Amino acid sequence: MDIVKGCVAQSRAGRDKGRFLLVLGVADGYALVADGDLRKLAKPKRKNLIHLSATGTILGPQDTATDKTLRNALTKRFGGGDRQKEA
Repeated sequence: MDIVKGCVAQSRAGRDKGRFLLVLGVADGYALVADGDLRKLAKPKRKNLIHLSATGTILGPQDTATDKTLRNALTKRFGGGDRQKEA
């Protein structure tokens, strides 16, 4: 599965390892990602594509309008827990 704008990916490396992130854009082997919690939509993180794993889920515009709606959408689909990590 390819990582494209609007899809949800899981971080495989770094401090945010295990977190689910929304891909805001892709260019030159990097993706801009945000989770609405540690990384806000206004200040996304630049992450290498090899450090991301696509989940196959695409969020619509209603789920990505604000940081709060993004957090709620990620928690609803992938569980909350501490730091949204998968067990």
